[in-house]
Amino acid sequence: MKYTLGFIGVGNMGSALLFAALRTVGADKIAICDTNTEKTESLALGYGVAVATAEEIAANASFVILGVKPYAIKGVIEMIAPHLHDGATLVSMAAGVPLGEILRYFGDDERSVIRMMPNTPCAVGMGVIQYAAINTSEEKKAAFVTAFSAAGLLDEIAEGQIDAASALSGCGPAFVYLFAEALADGAVACGLPRDKAIVYAAKTLQGAGKMLEEYRSAGDLKDAVCSPGGTTIAGVHALEKGGLRGAAMDAVLAAYEKTLKLKS
Repeated sequence: MKYTLGFIGVGNMGSALLFAALRTVGADKIAICDTNTEKTESLALGYGVAVATAEEIAANASFVILGVKPYAIKGVIEMIAPHLHDGATLVSMAAGVPLGEILRYFGDDERSVIRMMPNTPCAVGMGVIQYAAINTSEEKKAAFVTAFSAAGLLDEIAEGQIDAASALSGCGPAFVYLFAEALADGAVACGLPRDKAIVYAAKTLQGAGKMLEEYRSAGDLKDAVCSPGGTTIAGVHALEKGGLRGAAMDAVLAAYEKTLKLKS
């Protein structure tokens, strides 16, 4: 194939994946298209990727990545279907659009399709991508994982779990940014300069996340910081009074329920 990856749509998520893929796939093996031609021209100039039409990508890319909104995916698939070559794998990141529905849009039950749910930290190599596949060989899935290996964690899961996973890792960065901003605001209120407060909040979250990834027990790690009668347990008490746990759970549930509504 002329291109390994072809991106149809390079919005926030598409761009995050593009930046990750540039670290593993040569720019000369990547093509992009988007209705925002200024953006595609800027990406081509800055990174050396090719600009092509959606039809050209469908005809020449091994993986055709649909970075479009759920409401637009049917129309895009119908547009590129006549041009999609036999060896192409379609990769969709449209929330709430299952593999079976994508196959119906194609009218081809044998088409190789991967459904992926990435998050924006993929752009800096610390993202999460859940994926499920249909009619896709192990060799093809391995090639997909290799192409996006610089994005972070890639995890194949049952398609029925993707919406729940996306409500956590896909929407979660926004929730974390809110928490980080609140932590920084608290430090500023205590007299710390804003620029230092943001850096400290970011590093604190990064370090805590790394420890959680290694030790897998949030409760035990929390307890290790909370000395009897100390400052940390006083802060934890304030968070509990404010309903932090319930609010965080409600945020994930709200995102999940909204995803389910996208299907109706």
